[in-house]
Amino acid sequence: MKLLSGNSNRPLANAIAHHLGMELTKADIKRFLDEEVWIEIQENVRGEDVFVIQPTSYPANDNIMELLVSIDALRRASANRITAVIPYFGYARQDRKPGPRTPISAKLLANLITTAGADRVLTMDLHAGQIQGFFDIPTDNLFAAPVLIKDIQKNLVEKGEKIMVVSPDVGGVVRARAHAKRLDAPLGIIDKRREKAGISEVMNVIGEVSGYHCILVDDIVDSAGTLCNAAAALKANGATGVSAYVAHGVLSGPAVERISSSLLETVVITDSICASQAVEKCAKIRQVSIAPLFAEAIRRINTEESVSVLFN
Repeated sequence: MKLLSGNSNRPLANAIAHHLGMELTKADIKRFLDEEVWIEIQENVRGEDVFVIQPTSYPANDNIMELLVSIDALRRASANRITAVIPYFGYARQDRKPGPRTPISAKLLANLITTAGADRVLTMDLHAGQIQGFFDIPTDNLFAAPVLIKDIQKNLVEKGEKIMVVSPDVGGVVRARAHAKRLDAPLGIIDKRREKAGISEVMNVIGEVSGYHCILVDDIVDSAGTLCNAAAALKANGATGVSAYVAHGVLSGPAVERISSSLLETVVITDSICASQAVEKCAKIRQVSIAPLFAEAIRRINTEESVSVLFN
């Protein structure tokens, strides 16, 4: 087995390699002056089971191209099996046609990865579960829930906080319900509506949140507007505190600044995306590592063991 890392999230790749007691495969991945991606693998990979670790986060297109070129290089170097390890799957929010003459970019990306030569895919918390069906190769979709729930229990439940799990929108109710069930906690929902164009969203809180420390659960935090507005609505309805637990911290644009000035006490994200300097400096944002989860999944795939046990 060999591990190859792109440039998207080297710290995570190093942590995964450390948990497996391995070194990353030596490779030179760089850009020509016109920004074309170029790779040279500097170790023999013939007949090896190779895992390419590359989240397709910002800059998404560059990181996707690195992943595709790496897979092609491995295929041409006669690797036995190539697994694309994509902790954060970019373009996942483009999983359907929201209107006429629009693309389904998540399906296009699945086709590109398959055509490049990947034999299987390992990812985490896909924005929509049906994206697994976009691939014609085996696809394992891990969940950050066990890692996040462990953190909730350690930092809130064991300290005596009376908690309630809250979905920040109606679309995330299934995810929030699963967290609430594991934590044996009640469930709340934020119903977000925009009455007319140019009028700010109205946050209706479904559930009695007064007296609870509310935990907002989501798969992606991008601009953080929804989370911050939801926190304000929950506090206005009597919540004693509000925290957010999110699998993927995209945190683009003014997201970090919004979180810093919001009523959120803390936002816990995984290291599926490499943290920017602004994220690292923000006192309200904290990362938990998914390296042990991915290391165990990689080990099980290599030894042909079940991966489904990691869902719990």
